[in-house]
Formats: sequence, C-alpha cells, structure tokens
Amino acid sequence: MALSSVILTTGISVGFFTLVNAGVSKVIPESARRNIWKWKNICTSFAHSCITATWAVLCFFLHPQMAEDLIETHSVFSHVLVSFSIGYFIFDLSDMMMNQKLSQSWELLIHHIVVITCFGLSVLSCRYVGFAVVALLVEINSVFLHLRQILRMANIATGTLCRLNSMMNLGTYVVFRISTLAWMTRWLVLNRDKERLFEEQHPGGQKGEREGDVDRRGRRDKKK
Repeated sequence: MALSSVILTTGISVGFFTLVNAGVSKVIPESARRNIWKWKNICTSFAHSCITATWAVLCFFLHPQMAEDLIETHSVFSHVLVSFSIGYFIFDLSDMMMNQKLSQSWELLIHHIVVITCFGLSVLSCRYVGFAVVALLVEINSVFLHLRQILRMANIATGTLCRLNSMMNLGTYVVFRISTLAWMTRWLVLNRDKERLFEEQHPGGQKGEREGDVDRRGRRDKKK
C-alpha cells in the first residue's frame, strides 16, 4: 500500500470510530448515566475488538503463509487491518486526552503511543505486518473483557450470559494473551537473524558496486 492509502485508511478509521462513539450515546442505560463517557468509550472499544478480532483471524485464514514469516510476508488485507487499527488507537488516545485526567489514564496513553508508533513503522516499512496481526489476535479476548464491563454497567452482572462470558474471558485470556505472547517471543528468538526493521544499506553504495565490477573484470583480463 502507498503512503496515501495508509493515511486514507487511518483517516477513515478515525472517522468511523468517531461516528460509533456518537451513535452509542443514543442507547445509554439508566444505570450507566452516572458515567456516560466511560459507557461510550467501552462500547467503542468493544466495536473495535469485534471488528479487528474477526479481521485478524481472516488474515491468517486467507493468507496462511504469513504465519511462516511474520516479518516479510503479508497481504494487502492484513496491511489494511493494521492501518485501520492505527486509526482506532489515534481516536481513543485523543478521546482519553480530552475527557480524562492524566493521572487516571497515563498507562493507557503510553500503551496507545507505543502501539501507534510500532504499527506505524510496520505499515510504512511493509515489514512486521504479520507480527502486528498476531498482536491484534489479543482483541479476541478484549471482546469478552469489554462485554463484561458493558454488562456490569448495564446492571446485568448475574445470569447465564454473564457466567458464559466470564468463562470465555478466562479461556481467551490464556489462549490469546499468554500463549500468543509466548509464541511470539519464541518466534523472535528462533528468527533473530531476520530482525531488522529497515534493510541495511552498503556504505559504498553504487560506487562500491562499480569498483567491485571493475576489479572482477580486471581479474578476468589477467587470466586471459
């Protein structure tokens, strides 16, 4: 994807989540009215988790060879996903900065800045896109984590749905957070020789290449 496409996708994502945030303000339960901003923010995060979790799984389903090389191999579909997620994190970062005190959200602000930076470098260099998609698999767990918060704010903290969600939250936490992090760490260790964000450039550049060609031609002439 060209830089203009990355910027366009990210911008569309920011606009989309702005609309989602505005839309959920029309369906606020009475029990959540004491903290309307938190309700809107969690619902928007829930929407992001549902979209990106499904999208990330589809990326590996449609392009399975990406799992074999998380650095160089990726599809346009996965590249768009990472760009789309950057837009969400930009939106959420600005939303928290405008509506929360720094002392209340500095950990999340740092997290979002780090994610935006890492994902941004990935889409611009077209490397580590597969790794970014693996990182987005944790959103599968976030679906149930955000749903748990939504149910609590809506005063639905008991019942079959809540118990089922709690079990899914615990199960996906183990599989898509702990296990995924362990797998990513193992993959990095085994493939540490490939771990460069940008390709190294020969200090001699084209000049060095030309001098090498001259030397090789001279040796061939001497042999003749």
